[in-house]
Amino acid sequence: MNKDHTTKRYVFVTLLNVIITIAEFLGGIFSGSLALLSDAVHNLSDVGAIILSFIAHLISRRSRNNNKTFGYERAETLAAFTNGVVLIVISVVLFVEAIQRFWEPEHIHGGIMLVVSIIGLLANIISMLAMHRDAKGNLNVRSTFIHMLSDALSSVAVVIGAVFIYFWNVTWLDPVLTILVSLFVLHEAYEITMKECQLGMFPKMNTSVTLSGLALSGKILLPVRKSETQVKNEIEASNNRKQLLNAARSGDQTAMESLTLDDIDTYSKVSRRLVSEDIFTIVDTYFMPYGVECDMYSILGEILAMRERKNSLTGEEVYQMKLNVNELQFDICVPKAQVLGEPQIGRRFKGTIWLQGMINF
Repeated sequence: MNKDHTTKRYVFVTLLNVIITIAEFLGGIFSGSLALLSDAVHNLSDVGAIILSFIAHLISRRSRNNNKTFGYERAETLAAFTNGVVLIVISVVLFVEAIQRFWEPEHIHGGIMLVVSIIGLLANIISMLAMHRDAKGNLNVRSTFIHMLSDALSSVAVVIGAVFIYFWNVTWLDPVLTILVSLFVLHEAYEITMKECQLGMFPKMNTSVTLSGLALSGKILLPVRKSETQVKNEIEASNNRKQLLNAARSGDQTAMESLTLDDIDTYSKVSRRLVSEDIFTIVDTYFMPYGVECDMYSILGEILAMRERKNSLTGEEVYQMKLNVNELQFDICVPKAQVLGEPQIGRRFKGTIWLQGMINF
């Protein structure tokens, strides 16, 4: 349900910003204000960013599909690159036109400029309020909220300029504001274009990892029962954490701070629950080093598949299980006689393994 609300907010904010952009373009043309046109370009840049963020949100809702992931990412990269190039061209044109206005000033209809800029500011504030609720828990929504904030600040500057032009006919403010906003948009567009150009030039290799382990013994634990809503919330939280981790690897300070705060919050919640609950009802799966040996790990994983086999050398019966451990898949073999409990799909296996792995290029 929460995701549906987020989707509706994205649609609302996207449509509202498209309307703002069209209104400011028309207002800039009829009023003769370059500042209004430059603010419209700024809104246009954020409309593109919002649409890309919305696409990422929709993709995150789909079930995983290894065959389609690369195609979606490339489409998003190409869209961002095209958006950046268009914005660079428009920003340069407005910048040159603003400089010419100093020597060849044109009449500006301050009334039209003031009304349209106030409408744009109000619409940006409404967009910020619409996205504020989910901005703390979702990286895509947070980036959209930041875009809305930058739009609002730009609109404030244009409104102030419109007031001076309307009441005191200070027309030189119009090209000054245009240059400032154009430089800001040019900087953002350049960063987007260069980043997406680098991402698009080097195709990602399709790799996977095969992990396997041998255990001398183990225990079977019952699964943690969860409602459908809890499962959806955990998937959303996991996807958001992955986005934060990717952003943090790129040097995003906000993402690093968010991850730190999330870890502190998780530690606090787990500590409170440990007072009255068993640790294995809180932790679904885990994967951690065991002892001083570099190839030994203690694991707890959900059983995805299981079958009984016989060791051809010793004749001993063993369980071969496929486990989901922290969203990684492990193939585990363990002697049947040394397993406490009956393994079944959906239950969990806990034990210590000698780990081996292979990267599939």
